[in-house]
Order: sequence, then structure tokens, then C-alpha cells
Amino acid sequence: MKAHEAEVLIAGGGLAGLVAAHELLEAGRSVLLLDKGPLATLGGLAKESFGGVHLIGTPHQRKLGIRDDAELALQDWERVAAFGAEDHWPHRWAAYYCAHSETHIHQFLHARGVRFLPLVNWAERGFTQPGNRIPRWHIVWGTGHEIIARLLAALEAHPHRAKLDIRCDHEVSDLLLEGGQVRGVLGKRMDTGEPFEARAEQVLIASGGMCGGDLSTLRAHWHRPWGAPPKIILNGAHAFGDGLLHAKVQDAGGRLTHMDCQWHYPAGIHHPAKRRPDDGLSLVPPRSALWLDAHGRRIGPLPLVGNTDTRALVEAVLRSPGQYSWQVLNWRIALKELAVSGCDFMTAFRHKRKLRMLRDLAFGNRELVERLVRDCPEDIVVADTLPELMERMDARGLDGLRLDRAGMEQDIAGYDAEIDRGPAFFTDDQLRRLAQIRAYRGDRLRTCKFQKILERKASPLMAIREFILSRKSLGGIQTDLACRVLREDGEPIPGLYALGEAAGFGGGGIHGRGSLEGTFLGACVLTGRLAAQHITGRTIL
Repeated sequence: MKAHEAEVLIAGGGLAGLVAAHELLEAGRSVLLLDKGPLATLGGLAKESFGGVHLIGTPHQRKLGIRDDAELALQDWERVAAFGAEDHWPHRWAAYYCAHSETHIHQFLHARGVRFLPLVNWAERGFTQPGNRIPRWHIVWGTGHEIIARLLAALEAHPHRAKLDIRCDHEVSDLLLEGGQVRGVLGKRMDTGEPFEARAEQVLIASGGMCGGDLSTLRAHWHRPWGAPPKIILNGAHAFGDGLLHAKVQDAGGRLTHMDCQWHYPAGIHHPAKRRPDDGLSLVPPRSALWLDAHGRRIGPLPLVGNTDTRALVEAVLRSPGQYSWQVLNWRIALKELAVSGCDFMTAFRHKRKLRMLRDLAFGNRELVERLVRDCPEDIVVADTLPELMERMDARGLDGLRLDRAGMEQDIAGYDAEIDRGPAFFTDDQLRRLAQIRAYRGDRLRTCKFQKILERKASPLMAIREFILSRKSLGGIQTDLACRVLREDGEPIPGLYALGEAAGFGGGGIHGRGSLEGTFLGACVLTGRLAAQHITGRTIL
């Protein structure tokens, strides 16, 4: 059996693992980083992300006149998280994040060359209750791909680079326990099948969540108040996020918490690349589109509006017939508002093409819309007339569900008629929300001005069939603020740490029941740094 050895071993080469490796090198520790995937995928799901980070009290906010502080941010976090009496560690992690996001996350990324767009975005405003009361979603110029590229460059250029051994195509499948202490891991090479043993004084589990893989673990831990999981769940999580090391940590005595807390998106479509079964692509749902159920009726009683409360939107779709939905819009709305939650389709952001981005903001992202229509005909239909659109939607109905065509036409006509009456007479909750959304200039740039669906000049019409899409695990391995894995009795397991999504982004569930978006990437940076701080005794600057 091949043997490896280092002072610290990191199982998983995602964002949290890479940050921890960097911080350990700063203290001169020898590090062995093992990742199941090939070198090209190092960085995990963060590399594929759009790159929004939840930050509090930043220079970007101050330049925009946005007053933010840890107390206000924590109030918003607690309201959305709905922590229970048992959530001691998740709550402490949330408070620590809100108090230190500027110094521990923003300044760390900035020092590695990561830059944010000057206009802070406003995600998760709230649906039936307030979410983020002010904008906090900072978008990285270059998307999540840029974060990983900058971190890898910092690792390669590090004065202690010789102390870092990165081995890709190495799957960690078990822990080595000796006298109640974790001394290393066992695994195999993905390319040759050769088994290996790796030993270290400390082992960091940074293997991601359990919402990917074949989705069997996700379904086994499905949130019971939501009822049975949908027949179709699209996979938008990491391919290796199967919960294998969660189970091994539990076998070693570690505590798992909040495993039924999962973060899904309501607007998934089938990924045109079809890289795996049920491969999904997460759309940023256009806010001026009408969100309809499988029968073509508006989901309610409150009409759904994207970018308000992702968990509430998911719950509404799960309560609807067939547990999938439609968004109906037109070409003008699509050009202005349609986006994808990921780096590969948002090419202007991904490749930092400033003029292209400005053009897309001014005239619409035609390349993206045309690409989605061309490559995703399974879920996106286009037509010149409403009857023709309905015919094409019905051809894609599932489980025998058919459109209520008269009801659908009535809902759309009523919405358009209210727009004709003017903002002073709006009673439709979607239109009232759009008016409030457009009051902030960061959203006004990407939101149509009360666009009618059936306006001829805005044609053709478009309908997007959308499914629940898996993304992240909000629960995971219980840890203290040093990222040490805790047993059921609350005591740490010697030598074992957990980071990032594997630890529920901190404490086994830093988000509680819901998220304010951008906290995933931020918590990966935070947990990676705090684990290294505890191991080395080196204070975070």
C-alpha cells in the first residue's frame, strides 16, 4: 500500500480546503491535500459558482451609502435561520461570521487579488418576512472561477510551496483511528485503483456536502415537513458530494446535525451538457416573469418573485401540482433579466469583459438567451402567440398534467391590464414588489419597468419549465469555533477537523433553516482560516 505523510492532511480540494492549505503554509506546516477529482476540477463547486459573497461593512457598501454592521446583519441572519434552542454552535458561528466577514473574508480575498464589482447586489430580500434588509451580495469580477484561480496562484507562488503536496485523483474513503485519535486516512487512486494510506497529526475533512452524487443520500435525508421528494430533482451539487466522509466521521464518534436542512433552487432546467443523470443548470429566475404551476395558473396566494426568499419559493413549488413549475415571459424580459447561477454561461463576468458586460446591461444578454433557447429545448419553448405557446407547454407536461388554458390566459391578461392602469393603482403583489426592487439602482439595471407579458413589441413569448435543483447541504459535521469535530458529548475528537460544506459551513449548520446567499463561499473561507489558526496558533490578521 502506498504511504504518504505530512503534519496536516486535508481531504478535499474545494475552496475551504485550499484556504486552509494556504494558511497552514503561512505558518510553515507541511500539508498533504487529497482530492478525488482531476487537477482541472480543483476548487470544487466554488469554481463553478457565480461568485457572490455575503459581506458586511465593506468599503463597497460605504461608497454606496449603505450603512451596515454586525448587529443588523446578525438580526437578519437569525430571523432567516430560525435557530432552535439546541443550535448553540451554529448560532455562535453565525455571530462570528457577521462580526468578522470584512477582516477574515473580504480582506483575505482582496490580498490574493480577488476584486468585487463596485455595485453591491441585493439578494434574498424576503418574501413573507424580511431577509437581507440591505444589499450585502458582493459579486467577484471573474466569478467563482477567479477566486479559485487566485488561490491556486497564491499557493504556487508561496515561499513554502515545497511543503505542500497536492494529489488529485485520490479518493479518501475512511479514517485511521488509534487510541481514540484520528491519525490519518485510507483511500484509493481513482485512475489506477491502487490503495493508499496517509498519516498526519491533524486531519481536516473538507469533502463538501451530501446533496450531489446519485441523490440517494439527499432523498434519505429529505426534509419531512416538505412531504415526499419530487420524482424529478435536478442535480446542481458537486458530483462527489455523496456524504461518504460524513458517515465515516459518525462511525468515529463525530456528531452530525441538521442533515435534513438542504439548500435547493426552484428554477432548475436540464443541463445541455448532460454530464451525469439529471444534470441540472440553475437559472436566476426573471422577476418580471409570471410564475405558474403545472396547470398554468399563478402560484399563490402571494405571487412568486425571484430573488426574494429561495427557501419559500422552493416550498411553494413543492406544494404545487407535479412539484415543477413554469415561468412565462417574453423576449424583452428574457434579455434584461434572465441569468444563470454559475460561471460557464455568464461569459462576460467569467472572462472579465467589461465592455461586453456594459453592453449586456444596456441592451440585454442576447448571447445567453439565444444559447439557452438553442441548447435547452427540453425545458424552454418559444412562440409568437399565446395559444401556440400553450400547445408547446402542454407537449412537455408531466404525469398527465395539462394546462388550464382559459385560466392561464385570464391570469396573464389580468396582470397586463393592471400594468396598463399604472403604478398608482397597482394591487398585484408582484408589481408592488417590482416597484420596490427598482428603487435600488443595483436592481433597476437588471429589472424591466413593469413589462406586460403579451405586448407585441416585446415578443416572442417564452415559457421555461423549471424543477427543484439540488445545490448545498446546510447541515453536516458538528464543530466548535476552532473547527474541531465534536462527539455527541460535546468533546472534540483529537486530531479531527471539519471545514466548509462538510461542517454545514460551520458548527454543523451555520445557516439554520435558510440562507441569505453568498454565505456559502464566505463560510468556506472563514472555516478554512479558523481551522488553520487553531492548529498553528497563528492569529488571523
